[in-house]
Amino acid sequence: FSIMAAKVKWVTDIEKSVLINNFEKRGWIQVAENEDWNFYWMSVQTIRNVFSVEAGYRLSDDQIVNHFPNHYELTRKDLMVKNIKRYRKELEKEGSPLAEKDENGKYIYLDFVPVTFMLPADYNLFVEEFRKNPSSTWIMKPCGKAQGKGIFLINKLSQIKKWSRDSKTSSFVSQSSKEAYVISLYINNPLLIGGKKFDLRLYVLVSTYRPLRCYMYKLGFCRFCTVKYTPSTSELDNMFVHLTNVAIQKHGDDYNHIHGGKWTVSNLRLYLESTRGKEVTNKLFDEIHWIIVQSLKAVAPVMNNDKHCFECYGYDIIIDDKLKPWLIEVNASPSLTSSTANDRILKYNLINDTLNIAVPNGEIPDCKWNKSPPKEVLGNYEVLYDEEMAQSDGTDRDLRSRPGQSTGVKGSRARDSGKPVLTTWK
Repeated sequence: FSIMAAKVKWVTDIEKSVLINNFEKRGWIQVAENEDWNFYWMSVQTIRNVFSVEAGYRLSDDQIVNHFPNHYELTRKDLMVKNIKRYRKELEKEGSPLAEKDENGKYIYLDFVPVTFMLPADYNLFVEEFRKNPSSTWIMKPCGKAQGKGIFLINKLSQIKKWSRDSKTSSFVSQSSKEAYVISLYINNPLLIGGKKFDLRLYVLVSTYRPLRCYMYKLGFCRFCTVKYTPSTSELDNMFVHLTNVAIQKHGDDYNHIHGGKWTVSNLRLYLESTRGKEVTNKLFDEIHWIIVQSLKAVAPVMNNDKHCFECYGYDIIIDDKLKPWLIEVNASPSLTSSTANDRILKYNLINDTLNIAVPNGEIPDCKWNKSPPKEVLGNYEVLYDEEMAQSDGTDRDLRSRPGQSTGVKGSRARDSGKPVLTTWK
């Protein structure tokens, strides 16, 4: 969702009507009014217009919007992977222990995104990787679409060539006019519950990128497939087996409209604690937090950190059967459509808690404030990472010198002092 908080002095009802109509034409829809200031929902396309040089808009200090101008650096599938790869290389150049690799050349701490290539640009690199393991399955996704649209699975190079021909692309080497795709190694050993695949939808609020300050929402949920999972190649085309998107699953014969194929994160935690143990479960969620913080750090240097902006992201995480979490994608406009009664309560609270952090105490917005709200307004959010606090505590320094020892992910005690070290996201 997008929101703009604006203090407006109405002169006449006619002027108010004209302004509202103009806002609606631009994709800004009024959703709340409080004396002399208003909230407006805004689409990501409208954000682009607001911050474009040609449009000439200038936001005042009492106006805030809930997308960063170039949010797509994190929320476009291809750019997210590109920025994470760049982040790894930069840490490697700096000699950071975080970029340490194992004997097979895999990152030990930063291996949280499946092997991914851009098509058509990286076609030759993909073929080289595919031939190392020709029995592997890959998933293709259009870079700029959501809700599972345009996604399909392949396990033969001939299927890629067919896609190429269908798109009227004469060569993979040259860039085509066809929409860009990402192709990622499919996680074919997902953790199953009741024999079904699921993923996690988690909400993360970023109030500023420099310094990075982000909040984790406690009320995320799991989205389940309606058909039991099988790695069989004969079921590669059955999206009810492989894709957890509600937009797809709701059309299945086995879709349950009461619970919507969803579990709360707290239910997942209870299930894992009872089947795998509390320690292993805590480690899994620590690793999920680690992934989120590192992905935000990866895009922080390139993000346009406009003082008028904040953003609520929808993170999609898949857990494999070894309890290793994988970052699949990040959504700029996570769905606020409620498919069940519990959904409606969760998303109502999400909007309410997000606004309480963006505009504490319902006061007139002021983009100059330090964006560090008091604890009592956090609601169901908790501070995930505060860069200023981490630097003052020396946590980042510890993290750079002792990867895995200061994070609470690979271990919780510093080797030299024997004292517990704060987790890096707190």
